[in-house]
Amino acid sequence: MSWAADELEGAELGDKRRNRRLIKVVEDLAMQPNESVPQASRDAAAMQGIYEFWANPRIKAAEILSAHTSSTVERIKGHSIVLAIQDTTELDFSDHRSKRGMGAISKSTAKGLKVHTNLAASVEGVPLGILGQKTWARDKSKAQGDRRRAIESKESQRWLESLKITQDLMPAGTRVITVADREADIYELFALAAKEKSEFLIRAAQNRNTSSARVSAEVKPLFEAIRQTAEIGQLKLELQRTPRRMARSATLSVRVTKLWLQPPVAKQSQLDEAVEVYVILAEEMQPPAGEKAICWLLLTTLVVNDFEQASKYLKWYSYRWLIERYHYCLKSGCQIEELQLEEAERIERALATYAIVAWRLLWLTYEARSNPEQPVEGILERHEWQSLYCMVQKTNQLPNEVPTLEQCIRWIASLGGFLGRKGDGDPGVKTLWRGLQRLHDIAATWQLLKQLNC
Repeated sequence: MSWAADELEGAELGDKRRNRRLIKVVEDLAMQPNESVPQASRDAAAMQGIYEFWANPRIKAAEILSAHTSSTVERIKGHSIVLAIQDTTELDFSDHRSKRGMGAISKSTAKGLKVHTNLAASVEGVPLGILGQKTWARDKSKAQGDRRRAIESKESQRWLESLKITQDLMPAGTRVITVADREADIYELFALAAKEKSEFLIRAAQNRNTSSARVSAEVKPLFEAIRQTAEIGQLKLELQRTPRRMARSATLSVRVTKLWLQPPVAKQSQLDEAVEVYVILAEEMQPPAGEKAICWLLLTTLVVNDFEQASKYLKWYSYRWLIERYHYCLKSGCQIEELQLEEAERIERALATYAIVAWRLLWLTYEARSNPEQPVEGILERHEWQSLYCMVQKTNQLPNEVPTLEQCIRWIASLGGFLGRKGDGDPGVKTLWRGLQRLHDIAATWQLLKQLNC
C-alpha cells in the first residue's frame, strides 16, 4: 500500500470511487509537486480525473483534509507534548483576473484568498500533520474596524476557533501548546486558553498593561516590566535561514518574570479577568555586522522557574518557522497560485489536496533530520528506493540492507541539485521537491525495465 493510501485510509467522501480518486490524485501530485497538473498526471485520464474531482460540488474541502487530520491525530498519540503552530498566509491571484470569489489581500491592488493553518509538530521539530485549515475571501469593508467590536465579528476569531479545534482533536494524555507569532497577540485568545486550560507560547506585539499580582494598584507596561528584571543566563540558539537572514548561531540574553496581563481598556466591560502569564525576553546583544538583532518577547502559560526551562521553551518557539516552510511548500513547491481554476471553491478543494502533499514534503525533510537511521522501507515504496539506490550508486546490484531514511533523502536531494558539501548542512525542501520529480521518472523506468525482463 502506498503512503497516500495509508495516510488517507479513513477518507469518507460519500463514494468509494471518490476515496480512491483522492488517493491517486495525492500520489501523482506528491511525486511531481512542482509541476503543473497536466505534467504531474500519470496520463490524460488521470489529469481529467483531477480536474473533475476539484470541480465536484459534492466534495467539501474539509472532507478532503479530514482523513489526513485523523492520521495526524494517530501520530500525535505517540507524543506526550505537541506544538500546535498557527499562522496565516495569502494566495495572490492578481495575475488571474477571471477568477471568481476572490477577496482583498495585503497588496491594495491585489485579489486572492486568505489561508489560516494549524500545524501539529513534535517538540523535536518534526511536522506531524495539519489539524485544521480555514480559507476565506476577505471583504475589504470588514478588514478595517473598531477595536471595540466583539472578537466574533472579526477575522481574529480564526485564532480562537483553531484553539478550540485543537483542544477537541487532542487524544487523552497529550498536552498541547499553541505557538504563534505576533499576529496572535490577542487578549481574547489568552483569556480563552486560560478558560480551556490550554497552554500557549505566543510572541508579544502589544505593550499591554501588566501587574505583579491579579489585583494590584501598580500597573506597568509589559516592555518596561520585563526589562527591569535581571538576566538569568545566555542561550546559544541555531537560527533557521529565512528570506531576511542567513542561517546562523545567535547568543541571546534571557530574562524571565511572571506577570498578570490586564484587559484592554476598550474591552474591560467584556473582559474583566486578568490573565496570568510568564514572560520570556530573549535578546541578541551583539548581532553580526549587517544582521538585525534577534529579539523575542514571549508570553506563555508554561511555568518558567529557571534558565533551563526558558531555554527549552525558546527552542520550541523557534519551531514556529515550520509553518512558514509549510506555506512556502504550498506556494513555491506546489505552485498553488499558478492553478488554472476559475472558482474559489475549486481552489479550496485543490488547496486541501495540496495541503497533504506539502505536509509530506516537509515531514520527509525534518523526519530525516530527527530520525536519520530508520530504514526507508515503508516510507518510500520499494521500487522507488531500489531504483534510487541503483541510479545514485551506478550499479544494478541491490544492497544487502535497506538504506536509511537520511541516506535516501540526501540522494533524492542530490537529484535536485543538493551538493552535500561540508558546509551545506542538511538538504531543504526545495532540493527535495526537485529531486522527487526526477525520482518519479527513474522509478517509472525501473518498473518498466523489470516488466520487460520478466
